[in-house]
Amino acid sequence: MLTGLALIVAIGAQNAFVLRQGVRREHIGAVVAVCMIGDAALILGGTAGIGALVYRFPQALDVLRWGGAAYLVWFAVRSFMSALNPSALEQSAPRSKGSVVASTVALTFLNPHVYLDTVVLLGSLANQQGPDLRWVFAGGAVAGSVVWFSALGYGARALSGVLGNPRTWRYLDFGIGLVMLGLAAKLLLS
Repeated sequence: MLTGLALIVAIGAQNAFVLRQGVRREHIGAVVAVCMIGDAALILGGTAGIGALVYRFPQALDVLRWGGAAYLVWFAVRSFMSALNPSALEQSAPRSKGSVVASTVALTFLNPHVYLDTVVLLGSLANQQGPDLRWVFAGGAVAGSVVWFSALGYGARALSGVLGNPRTWRYLDFGIGLVMLGLAAKLLLS
């Protein structure tokens, strides 16, 4: 569980999106569910041995790298635009559930690091535990994901009054934009 948490808790596009949706109080249940199900599928897939396929076909990671970097740059531009108009958090029309779920899926699966962290790294660590304990290890990593995304999404919703003021969001959106550009650069240079 701690190993899973250590890999999931790092700030990234997915966590920033979950935080934003929690503060907006918009489809947070769907967002949290997609994140948890996505992580569980990737972790369990890695434990089942799919990590060998990802390792064997690095071209797939290149496609994800370029697509992910483009998406992160787009997300950064949107964050910078929101930082210029922080009241837009409250004024913007609610997004449809489908749109929010599609964004969550993109932020979850267009990041090649998620495959390296969950499928390859956690899958390899799980398989080092031996045949009897590998699924216990994987279950602990999945539990870490469930705890994190629930706490982040519903915690942000609970703190939306404090986090929802325009001045706070000006700084938060600017910081998120910088993180997204940094992650995009890291993807392109790695």
